[in-house]
Amino acid sequence: MKILVTGGGGFLGQALCRGLVERGHEVTSFNRGHYPGLDAIGVQQVRGDLADDDAVRNAARGMDAIFHNAAKAGAWGSYESYHQANVVGTRNVLDACRAHGIGRLVYTSTPSVTHRATHPVEGGTADTVPYGEGFKAPYATTKTIAEKAVLAANDGDLATVALRPRLIWGPGDQQLLPRLVERACAGRLRFVGDGNNRIDTTYIDNAAQAHFDAFDHLAPGAACAGRAYFISNGEPKTVREIVNALLAAAGAPQVHKTIPFGVAYAAGAVCEVVWPLLRLSGEPPMTRFLAEQLSTTHWYSMAPAQRDFGYVPKVSVEEGLRRLAAGYRPGAPAA
Repeated sequence: MKILVTGGGGFLGQALCRGLVERGHEVTSFNRGHYPGLDAIGVQQVRGDLADDDAVRNAARGMDAIFHNAAKAGAWGSYESYHQANVVGTRNVLDACRAHGIGRLVYTSTPSVTHRATHPVEGGTADTVPYGEGFKAPYATTKTIAEKAVLAANDGDLATVALRPRLIWGPGDQQLLPRLVERACAGRLRFVGDGNNRIDTTYIDNAAQAHFDAFDHLAPGAACAGRAYFISNGEPKTVREIVNALLAAAGAPQVHKTIPFGVAYAAGAVCEVVWPLLRLSGEPPMTRFLAEQLSTTHWYSMAPAQRDFGYVPKVSVEEGLRRLAAGYRPGAPAA
């Protein structure tokens, strides 16, 4: 089967490409850049911008299915930049599916689409946890618009499913863990609140496995078609516990200091004003959205994913940490 993976050069994207190749599929990745790691596993690469409708349609020509994984993530940036990548880009992918008669689309969403300030979620499912409101970050806003468009597109010709993996980590991560390590080593890492709020995380192999499981079951009229699912390891832990476990696996200092939520929230509000005003580069150290995310309990039930497409995490947090410790190399590219 010929499959297009958008954003195949990223952390999850490479895991998807690698797994699909291992399953015997002919894989093409649509990226903004070029990734030698994809060349090494036989993945064809097409360079382009998701917001370019013609580029997306050309890349999708001849494909049997699409894994739409690419997105602009993060907690900082202009709304327009997020809208172009996440909303316009997703609409272009849907248009390409229609134009070429592609029958299956697996979309990588995020639990952030259900964010509601400091409202905790314990064991929630997509049926019990509504979409968020009053978002203070363009990422959550635009991913919500995109997910709704993907699910609304599900019909007898195009089967769609949206997966919401929570905090993906593991060997090859160039985003979450390097930032934690850098800040911990510099003595700038703090828990917002007491650090005892429980959250879900997802080991990289499990995140990819959920996509494959959903894809294998996806078809018009299938139980998972037109639905969204939270994805994680199903092992909620406190922020303090998981952060220090990740730091230990990377050989970095443990973190014990805290900052009150109110102080972090106020600092985030100030940063959101100062950064654009002074035209400062990079992301601010705190935003209001981050303060809310880092201090609130968020963990979800895997029961719907297991029921509808057989997702059962195969790598425990303990085993994932062991693999991370064995394979961690500061600054190493994704495998």
